Amino acid sequence: MSKVENLSNILKQRIKNFESKTKISEEGNVLTVQDGIATISGLSNVASGEMLEFPGGLLAMVLNLEEDYVGAILLGSYSHIKENDVVKRTGKIVEVPVGDELLGRIVDPLGVAVDGAGEIKTSATMKLERTAPGIMTRKSVHQPVQTGILAIDSMIPIGKGQRELIIGDRKTGKTAIGIDTIINQKGKNVKCVYVSIGQKNSSLATTVEKLKEHGAMEYTTIVEANASSADAIQFIAPYAGMAIAEGWLENGEDVLIIFDDLSKHAVAYRTVSLLLRRPPGREAYPGDVFYLHSRLLERACKLNDENGGGSITALPIVETQAGDISAYIPTNVISITDGQMFLMTDMFNAGQRPAVDPGLSVSRVGSAAQTKLIKKLSGSLKLGLANYNEMKAFAEFSSDLDANTKAIIDNGQVIMELLKQKQYSPYSIGQQAVLLYIMDNKLLKDLDIKKISDFKEYLVAAFETDAKLIKIIQTLVDEEEMNEKVEKELQKVLDILIKKFK
Repeated sequence: MSKVENLSNILKQRIKNFESKTKISEEGNVLTVQDGIATISGLSNVASGEMLEFPGGLLAMVLNLEEDYVGAILLGSYSHIKENDVVKRTGKIVEVPVGDELLGRIVDPLGVAVDGAGEIKTSATMKLERTAPGIMTRKSVHQPVQTGILAIDSMIPIGKGQRELIIGDRKTGKTAIGIDTIINQKGKNVKCVYVSIGQKNSSLATTVEKLKEHGAMEYTTIVEANASSADAIQFIAPYAGMAIAEGWLENGEDVLIIFDDLSKHAVAYRTVSLLLRRPPGREAYPGDVFYLHSRLLERACKLNDENGGGSITALPIVETQAGDISAYIPTNVISITDGQMFLMTDMFNAGQRPAVDPGLSVSRVGSAAQTKLIKKLSGSLKLGLANYNEMKAFAEFSSDLDANTKAIIDNGQVIMELLKQKQYSPYSIGQQAVLLYIMDNKLLKDLDIKKISDFKEYLVAAFETDAKLIKIIQTLVDEEEMNEKVEKELQKVLDILIKKFK
């Protein structure tokens, strides 16, 4: 027998006996515990993402698999844990309870109720980390998700299954857009999930109060991982929210999920990674920080009819510093999402609410996610604003303006005034159509610019009180298009309202 054959036989025999001789350890011992991170020896067969059980029922999630030990993030208070404590494998990847029982409730990222309204009992669970649905199970985005915000629905439409980023500096109304969108889903058969990451407890309390006030908590689940929560809890929160949303997606339902915000999520992950001694990269973030958000947001989708036809629409929020959208995390999330709404500090401070910049904001789904009615009426809106912004810059350097330039600036100012909208006051499709019709036909060109906001309030009141206008709005909502007869009636009603106001 040759040496090669002999060596081959020895290797085959070793491979054959490998399983019988290998001892699989189900228990390990704590080596170190500090800053919410534990290193454990002896768990030779543990999986990444698996849940471990510590003394006192404390749970941890495995993130690092080293040669001699594993690194795990502790999901709770760990003051009682000490060196050499026994750690047990559970054999389960971290899961979260899902189902209608979570509606109207506030839970932590492990699905435990934190609203004091009793334990949540569900029959189903979903893994925190799941592979996103493949291309063949998806359908192109074609149904709108109405935010109720005129500036967004007319120029930056969002569709079911889309991922639209809300980006801007601190205190520019990013959360307000998310909350208004949730409120506007009332009666539209869309379940909502709001994930609060690194927010102040007082901010979340205000949000919950407003959702209750507008009857939106009935179809909403809040996942809470606030500033006082451990970094590990903040890190798993978005995945928990997405898993809860996927529970409804599997049943063919439509879900809207808001991540507020992913900047703080990335910071929590950076902290956890540095404590796990992962090598830092750009801005001290670990090298896989892009994968952190891409594997989360790719799970938002519109499924085809063979797979239930459900959808998850994601509105991630990212905070910029002094409008710097070229920073690491903003550029990452911009490249993952299907468009972005830029909120500008200057516009916000000038009283333009929502402070959405129509020039920088974009929806890559575009008019595919708009109703025929809104698509038809908003066609010239972006062009009008683009011309206005261009001429406005020139007008600052010139005192004498020709009639054409003045007309463009005046029209732009009217549009900007009509696009202003109070928080928690969403418009129906019919109401948006009326406002867009006024802009498109320049019906307010003879009205003093200082009185436009007063007229807008007068018109919004008429939406609720004027019988003829209410009937027209209802027809527009039902038919989702404006025929010649409806247009003539609307023109008459608006002429009367404008004359009365004057």
